[in-house]
Amino acid sequence: MEQKKIDRINELARKAKTPEGLTEAETEERTLLRQEYLNAVMGNLKQQLDNTYVVDEQGHKKKLQKRGGTPS
Repeated sequence: MEQKKIDRINELARKAKTPEGLTEAETEERTLLRQEYLNAVMGNLKQQLDNTYVVDEQGHKKKLQKRGGTPS
């Protein structure tokens, strides 16, 4: 996610705490930007976990397995 968008999220968060608050359009923009941010963070985490290996006592590398029943 671009730093410009993160800065905008922070700007909207600060404005929401002021007495004037956010307009309806700004509230919607904040919601969309937050969702985009969460998707980026979760995508990065998933990619990192997909490339993570566990080494057992004998030195064998095993790829991390997905837990059963959790959505991907």
